[in-house]
Amino acid sequence: MTKTDPVLTVDRHTHPSGAAVLRATGELDHHTAGALLGALDELDLARSAGLVIDLTGLSYCDSTGITVLVTAHHRAERAGRPLALCGLGPDLRQMFHTVGLDQIFTFHDDVDQAVNALRI
Repeated sequence: MTKTDPVLTVDRHTHPSGAAVLRATGELDHHTAGALLGALDELDLARSAGLVIDLTGLSYCDSTGITVLVTAHHRAERAGRPLALCGLGPDLRQMFHTVGLDQIFTFHDDVDQAVNALRI
């Protein structure tokens, strides 16, 4: 059995509310973090109603992936826009709580819930 390289796809769209939504699917690690960073680089957060990162399809996240998510938080903060994460599975949610990410991020079940939270 041959191990394949980890893959991460990042889809970008604008929610009807004006929030930028990035959906990450696959493994977010030191091999794939550039895909999410590249998608962040393409966003004009100042023109958005906030940022939602949908992690519904994320199967793995290492410390480099966490660093990318913290980078997204800092970029949104500098642009004066809120950021929310959604779709974390139970294992990732527990790991994010363990490392303290619940202190800087809000977690939501899905994109619509996250977008609604951005408006508050």
